[in-house]
Order: sequence, then structure tokens, then C-alpha cells
Amino acid sequence: MEIIKPASDKGEPQASSSLVTTSSGQPAPAPTLNALSYVQTKVVPLRADHLERHRIVAYNKNSAMGGAFDLLRTQVLKAMEENGWRTLAITSPTPDSGKTVLAINLAMSIAHHTTKTALLVDFDLRRPRVGACLGLPMEKSLNELLADEAELQEVLVNPTLPRFVVLPTREPIPLSTEVLSSPAVSHLITDLRDRYNSRIVIFDLPPVLSSDDVITVLPKFDCVLLVVANGMNSKKEIEESLHHLGSANLIGTVLNKAEPQNRSYY
Repeated sequence: MEIIKPASDKGEPQASSSLVTTSSGQPAPAPTLNALSYVQTKVVPLRADHLERHRIVAYNKNSAMGGAFDLLRTQVLKAMEENGWRTLAITSPTPDSGKTVLAINLAMSIAHHTTKTALLVDFDLRRPRVGACLGLPMEKSLNELLADEAELQEVLVNPTLPRFVVLPTREPIPLSTEVLSSPAVSHLITDLRDRYNSRIVIFDLPPVLSSDDVITVLPKFDCVLLVVANGMNSKKEIEESLHHLGSANLIGTVLNKAEPQNRSYY
């Protein structure tokens, strides 16, 4: 896996819920990265065997298999910090390109970074998979949040990885394009982005060529990363995707499912 296209130079009120609180129960203005407290956020332990079956490797920061995601993390954070960006959308030309797996591993790698927190949001409303890949219970999720049946703090999950929080979607949401273009979604994106300066918010979007969902919601994000599957996406599909993303801040294109290359220091 590697970034094969360099970045191009292009140059609402908040919700009342609070993710991190002090011991007195008062909202903390900014999290202390070395001592995060998930008082209001559900904490769920992850199962290593489940993660490995779904190709989630970055949860273990000492794993050699996570090196590619650490390299991607460094490149992505560099581009975002230079431009003051904090929301990153991840999409692909077509389904089964591995965008969700990449989004999860990248978010975990960012969470391992000592100066950042990572929030991963499942915005693939037609085919949500983030929660299932992580093995999370989803009694309340984005479905209930958008239906005004739950508050934000009720649907956020900390999978026992410091500085990592997930907002999963349990099941497909009808009329996804209309939902993504709604004021409620705009408010949510703004709130998640502005709540903490140290937070990087990653949104797993549907494939760009599968519907008009991506085109609808893309202007709401700071930047976008395109995931291309080696041997699966045609040149025409990639070019068409890049055309649809032309007005966005595309920070790179990742070649996924490629054969690993043996590298050494010398």
C-alpha cells in the first residue's frame, strides 16, 4: 500500500453533549492526551482474533504490519497540519476496494500519535461496515442520533484504545443522499470537527461512483483521500472518480491490495 498521487495545492452551534469530562463532571475545554477519561463514552474491549480476521492490524502499535499505515498517517497528518485541516473523508471508485479497512487502520495509527486524537465516523449510509469490522455492539448508533432518539455521547464508542473514538452506523439509512445533505448532518460534522483542536475526524464515505452521496457531502469536509484497489479499478474508473473529486482538496490516492515490497535500510 502506498500513496501514488501527491497532494495538489488548493488552496453552527455546538451540541450540549461532551465526550471528555473532568472528575467533577464538568466539561473539559481540551483533553489531556496522556490522561483521557471516557466517562460518558461507552468503552468496549476489542478482540484481537476478530480484528485480525477483518485485516485490522494497526491496533497493535508494535506490529510490523502496521508500518504502512504509520507511513500513510505521517503523510496525511503533514498535509492536514500544513493547511489547518481536521476532517478527512475516505472514499474509493467502487465497492470492495478496502476503504473501510484502510480508514480503521489509519484512524488507529493516528490515535497512536502522541499529539492527536482520532474519531472515526461511518458515513457509508448505504453499506455501513465500521462497527462490524471492529466487532462493536451497536444498540445505539448514528441511526438513532439522526432520528433524534439518542444524544451524541450515547452513540460514541471507545474501543479501549487511548485517543480513539468511533461513531458507528448499525444499518443502512434510507434516502442517504437527502440525509447527508441535511442541516443536521452539517451541524454534526461541524460539531465533531470543532469540539477539540487536537482531534482528526475521519469519515468513511461510500464509493464515489456508486451513488451521488459523496458528491453531495464532500464540500462539508476539509480534504479527501481516494483508495484505489490494485487490479480491480480500471483507469476509466479512477479518472472518473478524480473528475468527481476535482473541486475537493485531494491529499492523495492510495494504492491498496498491492504486493508488499521488501525494503531495507541499505
